[in-house]
Parts: sequence; C-alpha cells; structure tokens
Amino acid sequence: MNRFDFTPYRRNMVGFDRLFDMLEGNARPNSGDNYPPFNIERRGQDAYRITLAIAGFKPADLDIVAQQNLLVIKGAKKEEGSDGEFLHVGIANRGFERRFELADFVRVENADLADGLLVIDLVREVPEAMKPKKIAIGGQKVLEVVKTDEDQANAA
Repeated sequence: MNRFDFTPYRRNMVGFDRLFDMLEGNARPNSGDNYPPFNIERRGQDAYRITLAIAGFKPADLDIVAQQNLLVIKGAKKEEGSDGEFLHVGIANRGFERRFELADFVRVENADLADGLLVIDLVREVPEAMKPKKIAIGGQKVLEVVKTDEDQANAA
C-alpha cells in the first residue's frame, strides 16, 4: 500500500492535526459500502448541496445530526408487513449511516426529502471577527475590513 508521509508537514505546520488525521484516515481502505449513493455539489462561493438517493425512506425513518465539523445521516427502515411473497428484491431496504466531515464555519441550512432524494443544503458563514482586517500603524483603530478577491467578485 502506498501511503503519503505527512511527517515533514506536521513538523512545520501547527494546528493542522485534524486535517492530517482526516487525510490519513481516508487513505485507509474502507469497508467498500457505497450505500446510499450520493452527490456533493458546489452551488456558489459558500454554498454546497449533498444529495443522497434513499428510495423508500420516509422522513420518520431518517435521523440527521449536525455537530461541529461533522454531519451524520442515519436511515433505519421500520419493518412493514407485505401481503405477498417477494420473488426478487432489488430495492435496498437496509439501514445506513453516512458521515461527512465539514469545514470550519459550515452549517446545515436546510434538509428536504422528495422523490427518493434527500437534499441537504450547506452554507459557510465566516464570522466577522474571523475575517481579515486592515490594521493602521501607530495604534489607531481598525480602518476597514479587507475585501478578498472572492468578496469583490461576489459584490460585482
């Protein structure tokens, strides 16, 4: 197995332990369970959408939990009796758990279930205190919030 060594970066970069741990964890072979299938879409500068294909699940069968930097989606089908005998079962009826690591300041804005698709909208909101500010020399007050190239593009 080829594994990337992050040791030189860990020596010189302080506070990035969580990032390196995530990269190393994702490099390990996973269980291969790709159920349910999903898409991740970028819908704007600070907007994202996760879409999961979960045919047959009802809102009561789903549990969506957003923690700091983690989104966990669980589905558990309730047993329902059938009048007949299945000759072929091709629609997945098993429970699942999907985890998504979220960047700092990303929060869930909305979740909706329609036509067998669970759509979760995410938005990144950087607090004012975390945005870069221009500092005047000589102890004067902060002059203005520095506009990044992305901010200027959004304003146009």
